[in-house]
Amino acid sequence: MEKTYKVFLVLFIVFIAINLYALDWQSEVLSEDNLKFVFSIATAIIGLILLFVLNTWSKIGAKK
Repeated sequence: MEKTYKVFLVLFIVFIAINLYALDWQSEVLSEDNLKFVFSIATAIIGLILLFVLNTWSKIGAKK
C-alpha cells in the first residue's frame, strides 16, 4: 500500500471512531441529532471501500 493510501486509511478510521464516540446511544440511531454523525460514518465507510478499490487497481496496473 502506498504512503498516500495509508494516510487516508488512518484518516477514515479516525473519522469513524470520532463519529461513533459522538453518537448519542440513548436515542435512536436515525434521530435528528444523530443523523449528521451517521452520514459522516457512512461516507467514511464509502471512502474506505474506494480506498481499497484504488489500491487493488494500482496493483493490477503495475508492471511486473
